[in-house]
Amino acid sequence: MGLGLTTIIFFSLLLTLLALGVPLVFCFGSVAILFTIQYMGMDALYLAATTAYNQWTSTILISIPLFVLMANLLQRSGIAEDLYQMMYVWFGRIKGGLAIGTVIICAIFGAMAGISAVGTVTMGMIALPSMLKRGYDTKIAVGCISAGGTLGILIPPSVLMIVYGYLTGASVGKLFMAGVVPGVLLALIFCAFIAIRCAINPALGPSVPKAEAPSFAEKLKSLKGVIAPIILVMIVLGLMYMGVCTATEAAALGCLGSLIVLTINKKFTWKVVHESVIGSFQMTGMVMWIFFGAVLFSHIYSAMGAADMVANFFNGLELNRYVMLACMQLLMIVMGCFMDPGGIIVICIPVFMPLVEAMKFDIVWFGILFVINMELGYITPPFGFNLFYMKAIATPQGVKMQEIYESIIPYVFLGALLMVIIIIWPEITLWLPENVK
Repeated sequence: MGLGLTTIIFFSLLLTLLALGVPLVFCFGSVAILFTIQYMGMDALYLAATTAYNQWTSTILISIPLFVLMANLLQRSGIAEDLYQMMYVWFGRIKGGLAIGTVIICAIFGAMAGISAVGTVTMGMIALPSMLKRGYDTKIAVGCISAGGTLGILIPPSVLMIVYGYLTGASVGKLFMAGVVPGVLLALIFCAFIAIRCAINPALGPSVPKAEAPSFAEKLKSLKGVIAPIILVMIVLGLMYMGVCTATEAAALGCLGSLIVLTINKKFTWKVVHESVIGSFQMTGMVMWIFFGAVLFSHIYSAMGAADMVANFFNGLELNRYVMLACMQLLMIVMGCFMDPGGIIVICIPVFMPLVEAMKFDIVWFGILFVINMELGYITPPFGFNLFYMKAIATPQGVKMQEIYESIIPYVFLGALLMVIIIIWPEITLWLPENVK
């Protein structure tokens, strides 16, 4: 059987299993084991055990459960309510101010959590009823939360960046630094979009009535509850960027700091700690099993020589490297409409990385483009995860799925705009990792 036909069968079987709704780890793992037996024989199955051991004891991956635990502890510390109250008193009198504040809070949550669901679910429960109660347009209210939640995988620490760094060999620290400016820039782009829309049509995001306007003393008081968690995030990321700590050590310090924040906010109980730990185990277990299937899949795919075949095929086309880059991004956008980012990274990285290296693109820079693309995957219909999170939260408010789909369209184009900006000016992502030692 030729390698080209084998590759077609390889991916056809994988996509069939995904379409049937088989869990991600079993899709990748079963296909990998089947082709391992086919190409290397039954004796090669011991590689699955050694892969699992090496996978789950990797120093890089140990940071994932620690960052997830840090996010779970902070989520239960009451800072979401404090942050929203702060944004309410500072931005409430601005047209669209509550939506702008929600995006900013999601960005702050991104710097605490590293995953998308935390910001989306938390702000969906807190900010959505508040905005709808005050006459905000449904699409503005829903869209800012769904899109703002995606900032969690671009603004470091990002779990997806850790995955990318592990699979490609790129420095996780450099990926974190490279994501800072694009993450902040995308948040500002979202805020500017909301401000412009509400300035043109104030009915979309009316300001808080003057009678409810807080005093300056109340504004200053609202800052009290958010100082500790923001300082914690700055310390964790700062120590990592300065090279004082590795990502794993910084995550451990973040967990300790989260416990201190819980204590300061008088939220520390053993029940809270227990719930945080259990939630972290569940998330980490899912991620680690996906990694296991992903690495098995990647290893057998590379051993078959298929990655080199695909790279040689595209190199033989002699297309401009930016045309090739555009094709890769478009393919991932389409895949993001139907697949989980975990599945996309496993399928695409073994194929794309030889191409990226052959075209002499920086793998850190490409990694940021990849993460932004996966952000779009969380909000592109029909199967964007954040859209389903929002549906579950917004249904009691009478929000329809069609409204959720329509609300997110402008933000998809804004995310694509950021990708274009980064392609044209790569120094936006590379300046910080190249100049911070």
